[in-house]
Amino acid sequence: MGAHLQPLALRLLALTFPLVAKGFSDETLEKAAKSEGYCSRILRAQGTRREGYNEFSLRVEGDPEFYKPGNSYRVTLSAATPAYFRGFTLIALKEGKEGDKEDDHAGTFQIIDEEETQFMSNCPVAVTESTPRRRTRIQVFWTAPPPGTGCVILKASIVQKRIIYFQDEGSLTKKICEQDSASEGVTDKPILDCCACGTAKYRLTFYGNWSEKTHPKDFPRRTNHWSAIIGSSHSKNYILWEYGGYASEGVKQVAELGSPVKMEEEIRQQSDEVLTVIKAKAQWPAWQPLNVRAAPSAEFSVDRHRHLMSFLTMLGPSPDWNVGLSAEDLCTKDCGWVQKVVQDLIPWDAGTDSGVTYESPNKPTVPQEKIRPLTSLDHPQSPFYDPEGGSIKLVARVVIERIARKGEQCNIVPDNIDDIVADLAPEEKEEDDTPETCIYSNWSPWSACSSSTCEKGKRMRQRMLKAQLDLSVPCPDTQDFQPCMGPGCSDEDGSTCMMSDWITWSPCSVSCGMGTRSRERYVKQFPEDGSMCKVPTEETEKCIVNEECSPSSCLVTEWGEWDECSASCGTGMKRRHRMIKMTPADGSMCKAETTEAEKCMMPECHTIPCLLSPWSEWSDCSVTCGKGMRTRQRMLKSAAELGDCNEELEQAEKCMLPECPIDCELTEWSQWSECNTSCGKGHMIRTRMIKIEPQFGGTACPETVQRTKCRVRKCLRGPGMEKRRWKEAREKRRSEQAKKNIDSEQYPVCRLKPWTAWTECSTLCGGGIQERYMMVKKRSKSTQFTSCKDKKELRACNVHPC
Repeated sequence: MGAHLQPLALRLLALTFPLVAKGFSDETLEKAAKSEGYCSRILRAQGTRREGYNEFSLRVEGDPEFYKPGNSYRVTLSAATPAYFRGFTLIALKEGKEGDKEDDHAGTFQIIDEEETQFMSNCPVAVTESTPRRRTRIQVFWTAPPPGTGCVILKASIVQKRIIYFQDEGSLTKKICEQDSASEGVTDKPILDCCACGTAKYRLTFYGNWSEKTHPKDFPRRTNHWSAIIGSSHSKNYILWEYGGYASEGVKQVAELGSPVKMEEEIRQQSDEVLTVIKAKAQWPAWQPLNVRAAPSAEFSVDRHRHLMSFLTMLGPSPDWNVGLSAEDLCTKDCGWVQKVVQDLIPWDAGTDSGVTYESPNKPTVPQEKIRPLTSLDHPQSPFYDPEGGSIKLVARVVIERIARKGEQCNIVPDNIDDIVADLAPEEKEEDDTPETCIYSNWSPWSACSSSTCEKGKRMRQRMLKAQLDLSVPCPDTQDFQPCMGPGCSDEDGSTCMMSDWITWSPCSVSCGMGTRSRERYVKQFPEDGSMCKVPTEETEKCIVNEECSPSSCLVTEWGEWDECSASCGTGMKRRHRMIKMTPADGSMCKAETTEAEKCMMPECHTIPCLLSPWSEWSDCSVTCGKGMRTRQRMLKSAAELGDCNEELEQAEKCMLPECPIDCELTEWSQWSECNTSCGKGHMIRTRMIKIEPQFGGTACPETVQRTKCRVRKCLRGPGMEKRRWKEAREKRRSEQAKKNIDSEQYPVCRLKPWTAWTECSTLCGGGIQERYMMVKKRSKSTQFTSCKDKKELRACNVHPC
């Protein structure tokens, strides 16, 4: 790279950031914009960069070496903390081409987020920033070119402060070649072997952003939801799903039915290639505020062999639309584990159903098509359709964050301070930070541990707030929790094995009668004394599904997970559910229970003044349209004798419904105009103006022009007609002049300017209004001449019908 910015690079910078390039004239920029081969000028622009500069990187999802023609790939341009960039340019070229011809460019980009990215006006095949500001990451989709294109070079430039970085080689350039027909069966995402040591544990958190507010077109109000999340951490020898691939039966059932059962079965069949099955509950409805419902999450682990993670969840109802990640690599090139991954998601089509709306009837796609991202031009009836081909609004975001590392680590690059802090367990507070203005009772004894084994559990103690001397100083919680293990287990025991929680039970091995099912867990920490870990990592038990297998029996699914206990302390109830898969073949009623309940025990309740019921559902909005309020309540369960409870029992928040209809509003009618003839029959018009246009279904505007017939004296005919009209006009002018003279004699100090010209007509047809004004030239200071004012005249115009 050159040591100084070339003029051409400055020209690019000036186009991208007008504030930076103040020294260039508009004429210079205009010439650059209109010149041919502008795309090639971008490619030849270079700036300074020091050797080994690697703060910025260009990555194609999955790091493929080969592309399949017509497939779509997610391209990410990112900066490593604490670096950032203000602007960028992204372009794709055929290998060996300079970019000065349209045919030199390969494939097409698709915008994901219009607030972040847009196509460059002077080089429409290139992508640039929408607004200049600090950013650390952008994403676009790139669709590979047709067969026969050969290798493609993806190049990125970075604008940081006032310096342009553009690399012909290195982290801002990516070469990807066309996959040979001979290797058609080989995946186009070759993934490097992982060199990291030990294991890492991650938490996946899913934030749905699909709602009627963000995606209003045909939004399914009653049935919108996200299906249960299903996925796994796995090796590169197993792919759950990928763009350009075909959906398996498990993926199809998730995509069309929202059922993860078959997908989980497929994952477990790949036991040697899978480390953890990732599962999280479904969300009904699809979106709720985070203070009402926490975002679903799941924890999973990775190791050197199984360092990829994939998941998917159905956007429902829909034909076969999903979101998810495919083969996300959590192993770094530096032999470490990724600290955090944040990905915005758009929906993709599984290629198994041809429906185009959320609630389209089933229409199997025959033959099955490849998995592909949805676009805004797929079908005019699609809820994501945009005739201008804009980007689809994001429907979800997933955050994958490392929460622990186990075993000896071998990454050759030292962790930054954020990585180190993330793996440190929070130290227990030994000092009491309770404000002096909060008066409490003594702590109750610790409850029994919620775990009866050597797995981690928790225990609870409570205290009562007796008095709050200063209401402006908040008082801490009245409950305290502490990690614990069952009897005979100790964190300090060097021979203790620390185990993960049990992963959920596998499906029963049979669909009718008695079979077996299993579950597993993994060793989180081996004994410090070097002894063997003898705690079992797998359990098997018998299971019964559909005890009767006769034609008169109905087939049901296995029981789902137990709901949370209805009580926060003491005795409560918990429930679990299952669904009917098939009704009896003989047409009889299905008698199988679909809900089961049992008692559950929580830590012992202590008498505290604020024992509250759960919050009720939010009330309906206080208005039927526009902005209003909604409320929810909870009840005080503890007796009043225990003391005052300062917790709020009612909450209110704003709510927004569709805008209220606004009716049309009009001015009063104007005076009737003069008759449009000087004799005989004619017509007069009057008009009124629209003050407020109708909106949101309001009453439409009535007529704004009315006309009526008028009749003037009978027209005279004969040779003296023209002479008589001329005489009448002269007499009229004389009378008007005489009136002006009287006004000037009556108000000698009130002088008016001549009439202004008539204004343009307010409408082009259908009757409008013209105005003219006579302004006061000299106004008397005396109060007796109050009638000395500006004058205004109106007349009708353009009265012909539209």
